[in-house]
Amino acid sequence: MSDVRSLPVPDGLEGERLDAAISRLFGFSRTRAAELIVAGDVLVDGSSAGKSDRVRAGAWLEVTLPPPPTTPMPVAEPVPGMKILHEDDDIVVVDKPIGVAAHPTVGWTGPTVLGGLLGAGHRVSTSGAAERQGIVHRLDANTTGVMVVAKSESAYSALKRAFKERTVDKRYHALVQGHPDPLRGTVDAPIDRHPSGDGRFAVVAGGKPSVTHYDTVEAFRAASLLDIKLETGRTHQIRVHMAALRHPCVGDMLYGADPTLAARLGVSRQWLHAVSLSFEHPGTGEWVTFTSDYPADLAAALDRARDES
Repeated sequence: MSDVRSLPVPDGLEGERLDAAISRLFGFSRTRAAELIVAGDVLVDGSSAGKSDRVRAGAWLEVTLPPPPTTPMPVAEPVPGMKILHEDDDIVVVDKPIGVAAHPTVGWTGPTVLGGLLGAGHRVSTSGAAERQGIVHRLDANTTGVMVVAKSESAYSALKRAFKERTVDKRYHALVQGHPDPLRGTVDAPIDRHPSGDGRFAVVAGGKPSVTHYDTVEAFRAASLLDIKLETGRTHQIRVHMAALRHPCVGDMLYGADPTLAARLGVSRQWLHAVSLSFEHPGTGEWVTFTSDYPADLAAALDRARDES
């Protein structure tokens, strides 16, 4: 069901283009605002207007917002290449391959960890929203490595709390462009959605607190292998923080990586891998650690970086 919002143009938007005013008022991208205007879903003082028309303070806006898209439910089917590293009554730990999302989201039509587990007959916790039951943390679709999913309700609660309270040790390896200076450091910079509204995230004043620790493991001619520990778990956190340092992950075109270097090393996605995950087992209370080896594409790229150095 559509949602109609009515409001006056604030004094601060006097003289702005209509698409810019709608973007500011509702948090849309300019492109999305223009689409609504062209579709006739924006009225100014009861009449349709052009996206480039200038608005005046006090003019009455009526904006018909489309219904929010519905999140699809997981498709229960086995995911080729997804290995089970550990399973017991409380948790299942997987080695997530490339091209697999943690759970269904709007716009994602590919395989998911949750669907893969259900399709292979694994039980997962029923806690959480229906489309992401048992999911206590996520990896980007093209980030590989260790991921834990809760099977029991008590494990779901305990692990969600552990991730929130930052008592989980999350370790990643990233091959980044160039050589960070200093070789070891911490990025403490807030992250939120990029103002462009194009799906990227960025370091933004007033964003969510985000802390990334990094240490150089090995330096090559054009890149560096970093060991990274996350304190927080924001979407795209490592990718955003490395790009903010001007050392984006090799192959991460979304965040400004050099396509020439990526091609030379044979990388077709961001070189980023969740190498280990340590936490207090929600059933036994024991501190447990699970690790994952580099997948073939990342290992091959690393060998090329060494060969050319």
